[in-house]
Amino acid sequence: FGGKMSAVPDGKKLVRSPSGLRMVPENGAFNSPFSLDEPQWVPDKECPRCMQCDAKFDFITRKHHCRRCGRCFCDKCCSKKVALPRMCFVDPVRQCGECGLISQKEVEFYDKQLKVLTAGGTFLVTVGSSEKSETMACRLSNNHRYLFLDGESHFEVELSRISSMQVMTEGSTPGGGLSRATGMLLHYKPPGSQDPQQLRMEATDDKRIASAWLAAMHKAAKLLYESRDQ
Repeated sequence: FGGKMSAVPDGKKLVRSPSGLRMVPENGAFNSPFSLDEPQWVPDKECPRCMQCDAKFDFITRKHHCRRCGRCFCDKCCSKKVALPRMCFVDPVRQCGECGLISQKEVEFYDKQLKVLTAGGTFLVTVGSSEKSETMACRLSNNHRYLFLDGESHFEVELSRISSMQVMTEGSTPGGGLSRATGMLLHYKPPGSQDPQQLRMEATDDKRIASAWLAAMHKAAKLLYESRDQ
């Protein structure tokens, strides 16, 4: 296994920001690829009114900043405290209505889909244009930074190096019926190389588990691209 980056243990530290307590990796290079940076708060002098309902701020109507978007709101428009795992907050934090809904959906991803991804699935894996396929167990590492593929050989793909991800499906009906994920096509840049490598994964024996894993990976891809676009 040797000097693989994924073998380095990830230390965590508690940091206090104006928004609340956060549990972050000691080394910034080890941030989860799904993580989001804290926003810059809109300066107080630039927001005399609530950015949602336009109420004027005064001694009675206090202003609050949404921890996710950094904009200013009155208490009524920014009263909900919602968990925000992508910013590593220890406790739920104050968010505006719009951000709170997005965060709630993400909490579901962290509660459900991430568990599916770290538990893994079994796939028939083909690397590049190779004729040879290998049955491998594929799972997301616990720090969410790598895909581990284990069969007769072992290799890993760093999520931050994935350039495109396409889920293959079957059984979709013209009427828009449910289709099932059967495989995935990944393009990634191996370390030290600028040429993208293709990885093809196809569901083998337990199609139900594989399909759930692929669907979770599809959701993960969305968060991944958002984090990169910051």
